[in-house]
Amino acid sequence: MTLDKFKYIYFLGIGGIGMSALARWFRINGYEVAGYDKTPTSLTNALQSEGMAIHFLESVESIPVAFRENPAETLVIYTPAVPKDHKEYVFLLENGFTIQKRSQVLGLLAGQMTTVAVAGTHGKTTTSSMIAHILRDAGVNCAAFLGGITNNYGTNFLLNEPADDIRSVVCVVEADEFDRSFLTLFPHLAIVTSTDADHLDIYGAHDAVLESFGQFVSQIEPDQVGEPGVLFMKKGLSLKDKTKATVRQYSLTEGDYHSQNLRIENACFVFDLVYPQGVISDIQLLVPGFHNVENAVAAGAVALQLGVEPGAIRSALNSYRGVRRRFEYVLKTDQAVLIDDYAHHPAEVKAFLSSVKALYPDRTLMAVFQPHLYTRTRDFADGFAESLSLADQVVLLDIYPARELPIEGVTSDLILQNVQAPSKRQCTKEELVNLVQQTQPSLLVTIGAGDIDQLLPALKSALQGQ
Repeated sequence: MTLDKFKYIYFLGIGGIGMSALARWFRINGYEVAGYDKTPTSLTNALQSEGMAIHFLESVESIPVAFRENPAETLVIYTPAVPKDHKEYVFLLENGFTIQKRSQVLGLLAGQMTTVAVAGTHGKTTTSSMIAHILRDAGVNCAAFLGGITNNYGTNFLLNEPADDIRSVVCVVEADEFDRSFLTLFPHLAIVTSTDADHLDIYGAHDAVLESFGQFVSQIEPDQVGEPGVLFMKKGLSLKDKTKATVRQYSLTEGDYHSQNLRIENACFVFDLVYPQGVISDIQLLVPGFHNVENAVAAGAVALQLGVEPGAIRSALNSYRGVRRRFEYVLKTDQAVLIDDYAHHPAEVKAFLSSVKALYPDRTLMAVFQPHLYTRTRDFADGFAESLSLADQVVLLDIYPARELPIEGVTSDLILQNVQAPSKRQCTKEELVNLVQQTQPSLLVTIGAGDIDQLLPALKSALQGQ
């Protein structure tokens, strides 16, 4: 399929972080863009301000007339989160529209360029945004489709400069394993950060997750001049025999690429990046966390492979300001610190809390966690309990359902009953603000991939005594 015949691009689920990046690409490149989403958000507001027609009522009549009456010129892009009985989806399917998943269209766009794909059950968004920032800061012509809003650029999408040969443009993409979406990508360079069990509502078992990652790395291709593709793999993963690409390993402390002389200075992580040909010394991350140091090692490895000078990599990483909702400081004073993080898997929660405790060893840590999905809570309740037990005080909110219906017997209590922290409790969102107002914790973190971030303004005010 080519895009030449389309004039109109219609999105079902336009407010999703990945969908909105695609919507921006099409809008900037001269297409008419419209879409549906379930609820308005700051992201849909931004898209509307950029000239996209968006509605929030599930209604065929709400699809713009020009789109609805021209199926041959309209491409429909949807997210798997949209149910198959959605009225608009059914109409578009039954009336001959070309309908593609977001991942299929992303694969089509990325395939025109030199693709760097970042896969893994954790760390995709931070690592891919680090790579994009290094390339942009170093003057490399690149595009990026990211899974979060970067603080450096205020967007989840970076547009490349025009090029005589589109293949000379580097395209950085977040390769999402959900619904096996990343199997539409055939990158030249790829990172796999982790292959933990996740999305078991889709995969059923961890073995199926591993099989899917194996297929993904088998799709790494040589570049346009025949240079072998390269897989940068977290040390310890079992993927080497699944790919024909050159395999290079990285981790926090060992591998072809790793950190050394890691220390904390003024609440920042400072380290040297060791690579086969040398060392990039004294990188200072504004975004803290042991896991973010490891992500930076992977990003630096890719940048070196693409020919970026070591000094330019240090400079870019020193100015990297992270992604919204990834170890994001909401309040930082002598009296109180409030940090928000998108962690929604036990391994992510553990990595986040371990880093917070290393940064603030003398403060009592209150962790507020909003579980994401009933199936994930059911499958990983014990793991969540173990990870959350790193905190001194644990507060659990109700499960954020996202695309799922409730499962009998699956509540936040499945996690809470096994938490071993000195203090633990459940509460509602409304009760949480009052609790913070009364207890005034000196170190408060909010964790989860749902809508817990909507509480941040009220929590910040409560900590400030307002």
